[in-house]
Amino acid sequence: MEFQNTLEFARKMDGQDPLRKFRSKFYFPKRESGEPYIYLCGNSLGLQPITTEAAILQELEDWKKYGVEGHFHAKHPWMPYHEFLTQAMANIVGAKPIEVVVMNTLSVNLHLMMVSFFRPKGTRTKILIEFDAFPSDKYAVESQLKFHGLDPNEHLIQLKAREGESLIREEDIEQVIKEEGESIALIMLGNTNYYTGQFFDMQRITELGHSMGCTVGFDCAHGAGNVELNLHDAGPDFAVWCSYKYLNSGPGSLGGCFVHERHAHNKDLNRFAGWWGHNKDTRFKMRDGFDPIPGVESWQLSNPPILSMAAIKASLELFEEAGISNLRKKARSLTSFCEFVVEGICNDRIQIISPKDPDKRGSQLSIQVKDADKALFDKISEAGVIADWREPDVIRIAPTAMYNSYEDVFHFSQLLKKQLI
Repeated sequence: MEFQNTLEFARKMDGQDPLRKFRSKFYFPKRESGEPYIYLCGNSLGLQPITTEAAILQELEDWKKYGVEGHFHAKHPWMPYHEFLTQAMANIVGAKPIEVVVMNTLSVNLHLMMVSFFRPKGTRTKILIEFDAFPSDKYAVESQLKFHGLDPNEHLIQLKAREGESLIREEDIEQVIKEEGESIALIMLGNTNYYTGQFFDMQRITELGHSMGCTVGFDCAHGAGNVELNLHDAGPDFAVWCSYKYLNSGPGSLGGCFVHERHAHNKDLNRFAGWWGHNKDTRFKMRDGFDPIPGVESWQLSNPPILSMAAIKASLELFEEAGISNLRKKARSLTSFCEFVVEGICNDRIQIISPKDPDKRGSQLSIQVKDADKALFDKISEAGVIADWREPDVIRIAPTAMYNSYEDVFHFSQLLKKQLI
């Protein structure tokens, strides 16, 4: 499609948007004047669905009404509550229900997965990660190496973009895996990079890693609800993600976890165990030895926090209605329009460092500011934009398909242009 840098064109696109009704299903933060902010920060925290409050209140009411009996008699019984989320979450990440569970938080799940899938032995002791990975991921893998008595300075391989470039070239990823593969125990990448928005080819990386005998996992925090992950077909051994970004489940909410079906019945796979991962038929006999549930549910430790899950359930219902493929189709167009109007500003103080190809990026554009001038970010914030600043020099904006409009994006570009003058 040929874009036009006008408000009329943006409104025309919004009028043709089959997902436009979902915008009214979210609360937008408002300025003192009562005007809503232009919210472009769904890659940090998604907006609250209007149905979330009622979903949580329902569980509070059932707790008040039933007490402990709410595990069996609540409108949505608490005992199997996590199962109410499984199919919808599996649809979003492209997996089978036996491969997906909502539990814990992202970094906790990452550690649990590395307990099982990082198994250094002999000369195969290294972990491959992005140099510019999200800090929590780097802390996690470094601590796992130390736990095994390995020095991160020697056993952590970090993928870097070439000098003067912001994105990691696919051929460079392949070269590192082929050259270092026999020493790599685990490849653990962020499938959509938090800083640049670069979306890696998980299937190709997994195939390369497995061909070299490596275990492969992904942090999908910036992918879940944003891009079509197709985790089952991509084939990694595991993946983890949070639900408070594009999945709109609320601050600090639970994470998700994927373990491929090929590991579903391997009871000998080492894991940290807890009672909620035990055979459901004998869970309450208490004195039985650990008998893992087939599939990823066996990695559960504790009974789930219902109030947090209620918020996730409310959001997932919207995703089921919208459809992840439809959301992704809009995201490609919306982000491309954003790129078009931002580049139309024609100011050498800024440049977009996210991939040009919409299929190689998520719903995010990273705008690099010359001379790391955070004052520009402060100005657009004061003008009514909620975005995100990342040191040393990047403004991240996330035009989110579920609730952002083409008009949002156009107005953002005009505010940015004004502040650059």
